[in-house]
Amino acid sequence: MSNLAAYRRPMQSFKPDLRAVPGASPSTLRVQGLSFYYGKTRALKDVSFDIADRRITAIIGPSGCGKSTLLRVFNRMYDFVPGARAEGKVLFEAEDIVTTNRLLELRQKVGMVFQRPSPFPMSIQDNVAFAPRLLGWRRAQVKEAVARSLQAAALWDEVKDRLNAPATSLSGGQLQRLSIARCLAVNPEVILMDEPCSALDPIATLKIEDLMVELASDYTIVIVTHNMQQAARVSDYTAFMLMNQAERFGELIEFAPTGELFNQPRDRRTEDYITGRFG
Repeated sequence: MSNLAAYRRPMQSFKPDLRAVPGASPSTLRVQGLSFYYGKTRALKDVSFDIADRRITAIIGPSGCGKSTLLRVFNRMYDFVPGARAEGKVLFEAEDIVTTNRLLELRQKVGMVFQRPSPFPMSIQDNVAFAPRLLGWRRAQVKEAVARSLQAAALWDEVKDRLNAPATSLSGGQLQRLSIARCLAVNPEVILMDEPCSALDPIATLKIEDLMVELASDYTIVIVTHNMQQAARVSDYTAFMLMNQAERFGELIEFAPTGELFNQPRDRRTEDYITGRFG
């Protein structure tokens, strides 16, 4: 059996909280019977769980089990993939993400940070100001958003004297924090992170993890990660997904508070995965 204490950092203790248990409240996102298709191919089947407000929820599982697909449903990123469609419901602010037509508002409130940072070919401050300007914010609002977002992303002190420098002059870890600042600039409520540390060195990874923990006091964070130690270190809740080998779709095997899932998994497949028997 896995031991959560072996994964967690010193002095960081798990706080039991039942708010993300299915059917409980308050929850920021409620996933209800969600299935997903790429054309005729089913990628997810009947996924249901609640994502608690201002907590970190980690989604773990082997490659190909639908983790990133699930994440992209939460702000309809799959709309850019021909033939992709979702069935079921994902409730956010009493509205179903699957059927909403207010996509600009949705993507402003539910932001995404990708695996590899992709800075725009412009200055550091213009990267952060891009979305606020696109939304028609006044110059003073944009300036305030740049400073506020860089501070919240723990990057301000490192770049405040070179805001006009090209974003590409930043290191990999700094670029990922710049991506987070870009996301924060438009005042989201939810931050989705798809393997945000997989391309970073250990020191940069720890900075991003510390930042996630700090941001969770103000934002709901959902992170996809292959790194179980990372999930144990930073998350309050963990969802374990697995590919159904017979029918080739991803399904949710277990969802629980992180300490419970790592120390007392209810499903044998969860225990086998977190103890390294497969995956």
